[in-house]
Amino acid sequence: MRFLYHFGKYYQLVGKSFSKPEKVSIYYRRALKEIELLGINSLGIVALISVFIGAVITMQTAYNIENPFIPDYLIGLTARDTMLLEFSTTMIALILAGKVGSSISSEIGTMRVTEQIDALEIMGVNSASYLILPKIIANVFFFPLLAILSMVIGVFGGWLACILLDVISPEDYITGIRYAFIPYYIYYSCVKMVFYAFIISTVPAYHGYYVEGGSLEVGKASTRSVVYCSILILSVDVVLTQLLLS
Repeated sequence: MRFLYHFGKYYQLVGKSFSKPEKVSIYYRRALKEIELLGINSLGIVALISVFIGAVITMQTAYNIENPFIPDYLIGLTARDTMLLEFSTTMIALILAGKVGSSISSEIGTMRVTEQIDALEIMGVNSASYLILPKIIANVFFFPLLAILSMVIGVFGGWLACILLDVISPEDYITGIRYAFIPYYIYYSCVKMVFYAFIISTVPAYHGYYVEGGSLEVGKASTRSVVYCSILILSVDVVLTQLLLS
């Protein structure tokens, strides 16, 4: 029953976020600001993690495939498809849930305990729409771009592993990258990232919006939001994989 209670409140909050919007110009400015705060400021960590993930996948695949009958270019193919299908979306989304999700929950939670949200409601502003909708728009728009960037950098990280660590020849790796490429994988990954972006935008916002108490409760709400985001991301990953790849 507790799950249904929180699901109902979450559903109401999301509905409130899309109702009674303010002026379009206000959302435009706030969405651009959120893109900078939540998206562009995450470029560094996404790039850093992606290059190491690409290198590690290439190394592990090479070390576990020592059969002389298996061509080396399949290592590049494996690294490419692994980055495209899973690591550049689900892994990056889990990291963004920690970085972006905790930031959203802390920001809105702090506004709640300092009564700034109450002040917005008194002035007749739809606080849920004003605070949450720009974050949804920014993340849904920008996170797929982060996923594509992660794919490119991850593949590049695998190539660096071939150059610096002599895992396989760079020529074989590039041949594997080009072999049997399926463009649908990029579409599939971007669709997943849109769902992940919505989860990362709304679940932490829910925990922050309804926080009660002081700064200690804000920290607890931030922690809960990251945990629930991670669980939902992994659950949605299973469902979308079954729907889009079966």
